[in-house]
Amino acid sequence: MENLVTIVTPCYNSQQTILQTIESVIKQTYPNWEMLIVDDCSTDGTADIVKRYENIDSRIKYFKTELNSGSPSLPRNIGIDNAQGKYIAFLDADDIWLPNKLELQISSLEQNDYDLVYSYYEKIDWGGKRNSRIVRTRIKTKYCDLLKSNSIPCLTSIIRKDKIGEVRFKQIPQEDFCFWLDILKKGYIAHNICEITALYREAKNSRSANKLDMFKGYWNVIRNHQHIGLMPACLYMVTYTILGFAKYLK
Repeated sequence: MENLVTIVTPCYNSQQTILQTIESVIKQTYPNWEMLIVDDCSTDGTADIVKRYENIDSRIKYFKTELNSGSPSLPRNIGIDNAQGKYIAFLDADDIWLPNKLELQISSLEQNDYDLVYSYYEKIDWGGKRNSRIVRTRIKTKYCDLLKSNSIPCLTSIIRKDKIGEVRFKQIPQEDFCFWLDILKKGYIAHNICEITALYREAKNSRSANKLDMFKGYWNVIRNHQHIGLMPACLYMVTYTILGFAKYLK
């Protein structure tokens, strides 16, 4: 189909949330999609739920890793490798799209000849309750902007498959941040459509997450994978800390 979108969804023991995730895709006003759900060897009822939907809707396809990888990186890479779409979008198994998400973004991509778009999103609690906690990121993102903080929320992103090329998610903390840096390093620019298109389900323990691990992950990405010099990296770390704290308060 013209302008087919491949939706890549990694999952692991997601039986509590994946039904809502799949339903949010089925309810899209834009119908030209395929959803590749890649199971990282779940031990709960996740596979049964996905296979039930696979039997109902041929656009939904179930994949499984050979061994548990403990990260969304390998499942996402399997999704990319099997994608048939002109565009690729990412949606984790505990997040939700609003019904017009794909329609708005495909329109923006096609009308403006963009390579990569993203959007605002809203945080919800684990039970799915909305409370107008909107996260707004920068309107346009270049490589140098992204080094300051990750302004491309993975659950809101859509990219042309041919712009990904050989880039894949690395098996490291903050793998999505490094992935987008590797993409934008080629010279591409990401554009924000400035609409709320998705709901990010906040894990029960996210507010008490180890911030030191976050800083270590960020530092590893910019120093060891992007090879940013020591002094510039220190300056980027300051900006990352400030912008990250503002996002955390939402």
